Amino acid sequence: MRAYRVAYDGRAYHGFQRQPSVPTVEGALFDALADHGIEFEGAPSKYAAAGRTDAGVSALAQTIAFDAPAWLSAQAFTAYLPEDVHVWASTPVPADFHATHHARWREYTYLLHAPSDDPERRAEIEARLAGEHDFHNLAAADAGTVRDLSVRSDRTGEYLRVRVRAGGFPRQLVRRLLALYDRVLRGERDLAFIDRVLAPEPLPGPEGFPPAPAYPLVLTGVNYDQSFDTDPEAVEAARTVFKRRARADRTRAAVGRTLQQGIGGSTGDNP
Repeated sequence: MRAYRVAYDGRAYHGFQRQPSVPTVEGALFDALADHGIEFEGAPSKYAAAGRTDAGVSALAQTIAFDAPAWLSAQAFTAYLPEDVHVWASTPVPADFHATHHARWREYTYLLHAPSDDPERRAEIEARLAGEHDFHNLAAADAGTVRDLSVRSDRTGEYLRVRVRAGGFPRQLVRRLLALYDRVLRGERDLAFIDRVLAPEPLPGPEGFPPAPAYPLVLTGVNYDQSFDTDPEAVEAARTVFKRRARADRTRAAVGRTLQQGIGGSTGDNP
């Protein structure tokens, strides 16, 4: 048995979990294993993953484990993967290891665009959301909604990095929580609304809200008893690719600003 750390840019994928007829991260991983000549039906022997990220969500620390051949290093695994998916570390694990059930905690980081904010209000929001609550009003699930969360943030330029950590998360909890966080931070809702959302009574339809956009969300940490060994060549290859993709994103953003600033201005019309 071996466990692998997987990083991916999730924007091109319909989520992590394999689905028919659409690109998924798990589908790309299974295709790579098949290209290596590793035979399996459905999924590799003893296979499990740390989590199922939604469509558009990225990951730094997604973790999969299965009965892998000894020669399958992180670098070898990545050789048949698309450039937006990279395996960058691995570790041997016991035969009964389960990547889902044996995770002690998971952490998601959300990049929230907030050029200015009130740090005291932000701290109060995080204090009210942290701790053990029934998040039934924020989860697309009917069970397993009682969770003990930590919520913290720091600033990087115009963005807040909001980190949410728990043993696990019901579907859409993190993104709905961030939608609530954003609305209260911007003053669209008062602080007391957080207490209302965390109350036992369900929110009426007009009081509900959709999850925050998926693309700013990254699975940045999954903790196990085991320590992972990084593959230096796989790490360098991944950093090179993601650096190039980040540069392309900045170029696209610059094009967008050019369009935004130029609309309504002179575009060669005669005076």
